[in-house]
Amino acid sequence: MKLFKIITAVLTLSSSLVFSQSYKTSSTAKSGEEFPKIDNDRKAQFKVYFPDAKSVILEGGDGMQNVKSTTTKGKEGFWNISTSPLEIGFHYYWFNVDGKRTNDPNTELYFGYGQPTSGIEVPTNEDFFFEKNVKHGKIVDDNLDSEITNGKRNFKVYLPPSYGTKKFPVLYLYHGTGEDITGWEKQGYIKNILDNLFAERKAKEMIVVMDYGVALTPEQEKLPDDYPRTVLSAKNLDKIVVQELIPYIDKKYKTTQKQAIAGLSRGSYQAMLIGANHPDLFSAIGSFSPVIYEGTESQPFKELPIDNLLKSKSKPFFFMGIGEKEDQRFINYNNLLSNYLHQNKYPFEQYQSAGTYHEWLTWRRCLYEFAQKIFK
Repeated sequence: MKLFKIITAVLTLSSSLVFSQSYKTSSTAKSGEEFPKIDNDRKAQFKVYFPDAKSVILEGGDGMQNVKSTTTKGKEGFWNISTSPLEIGFHYYWFNVDGKRTNDPNTELYFGYGQPTSGIEVPTNEDFFFEKNVKHGKIVDDNLDSEITNGKRNFKVYLPPSYGTKKFPVLYLYHGTGEDITGWEKQGYIKNILDNLFAERKAKEMIVVMDYGVALTPEQEKLPDDYPRTVLSAKNLDKIVVQELIPYIDKKYKTTQKQAIAGLSRGSYQAMLIGANHPDLFSAIGSFSPVIYEGTESQPFKELPIDNLLKSKSKPFFFMGIGEKEDQRFINYNNLLSNYLHQNKYPFEQYQSAGTYHEWLTWRRCLYEFAQKIFK
């Protein structure tokens, strides 16, 4: 009987150790923090200190919408939250603490939804965006004074590992609504993606300019934050890119003066508008999770000069990518574009990201695919 109890105790201890070891701390956690953590079934655990709270509810972005969670208040003011399996990829999240949106103090913050926001990374079996033992490029901060918007514009520039030895083509790349120029660097892991692609000789080395996706004068900033203002901003951005940004980049950096342009969500619209307005200037256009603003049933491309591509002699390479689980409106935009180009016999390439939402794993994958096909 005593032996049986000893064996049972050992088995119980072993099983508890296996269970605890199946959880791994998210890569988004601050150094030294244990939470949030995720197990092999993609279930997550959070432990947060809100001693005076009466209610703590887990909330989040697109990939967190179907997550179910249970919350218990433990000792000394800590709250424990356990979830159902999460979707793969990077997700923005936060806590509703007594009705107030509150970030997780255990994680790094990422600019999303218009403010610094917590993030959690749910692992996939992919490593294309991991840092590897390869030659590394670097990202530098830069800015210019714009006469078009009467203000300073900040942007980031990725320089490839071989920068300084020769000239390179340039990809102008845009983020989405509620995000800023840090998105592609921090959530998007652009440096790792490109470093790895170049090391594997899967893509041509390039400079990437991560520009800010809002371009309004101080007076225009006062306009209602709606679709007409978004279109106005995109039209201003068109002028900035062609008249100010490209000349600045070509003068300061070692470029071949060959360009491509791409963006995600709202940035996809901006890339399409600018690329279609100047088809002889851009050799490729990338639309990640396409968005079309101010279209009507009779004029779906009323504020998007996509027909310019049909008339152009150069016929820029056109790439569309979308997440398999994105909202129907993004699927509709994607289908509208692909049907139009197909009907008009304009060559394009379409990519679907398996199992992902309107989130950063979709866009990392899109960049990975797009970068391999440009500047050839």
